[in-house]
Amino acid sequence: MPRDKVILACTTCEERNYNLTKNKRLHPERVEYRKYCPRCRKHTTHKETK
Repeated sequence: MPRDKVILACTTCEERNYNLTKNKRLHPERVEYRKYCPRCRKHTTHKETK
């Protein structure tokens, strides 16, 4: 399976909010999305964690 589970963490408060999958063969680098953080109560950048 080329798709692996990924956890996204907020860059502001460092809380892990989202779980998703990505294709590691096509995107080996770490992903970064702009998503809503319930703790910060606004849209912030979320980066892939280990």
